[in-house]
Amino acid sequence: MNYLIENIIEQLEKVQKGKLWIGSSYSSKLNQVDHDSVFLRPIDDLHSIAEIISHLTLWRKETILKIQTGKGSKTDDCEENWLTNDKLRIVGWDTIKSEYDKTLSQLIALLKTKNDEFLNDLYYDTDFKGYYEYRFVINGILHHDIYHLGQLGIIIKYLKKKDTTNILSKK
Repeated sequence: MNYLIENIIEQLEKVQKGKLWIGSSYSSKLNQVDHDSVFLRPIDDLHSIAEIISHLTLWRKETILKIQTGKGSKTDDCEENWLTNDKLRIVGWDTIKSEYDKTLSQLIALLKTKNDEFLNDLYYDTDFKGYYEYRFVINGILHHDIYHLGQLGIIIKYLKKKDTTNILSKK
């Protein structure tokens, strides 16, 4: 059995659409917003929901690439890491969300082809400039999702405030 891989897959799925001890998943959070509000920054220092989902998608794609080829191609400094709302509006929320969902399915399908020993194999991490065990990037992508789930909660809380017209930034 591949207990570790299966556990990681279960966690990835639960963070997206399951029932978590923390009370919220991506599905429960994203179901609270409409297509227009995903591009709003409630305050200048916070990203929009669309920016976060696009950012998560980029790093999921990178994780998939690392698993498939043993090496990534992006770094924190790349433009795609944080696309602007202006660029994301052109893409549209439906496409952004669809691509996000697709990368989760692709990552899970890829992980299902692996065994627990795979987690000890090495890949080259372009961002960290070194060789790491696959467990580093796979656990990292899960941690990354959880980290940004918390940010979505804060953003949505701000967006739901009654008097948001005075605090919304359309950057």
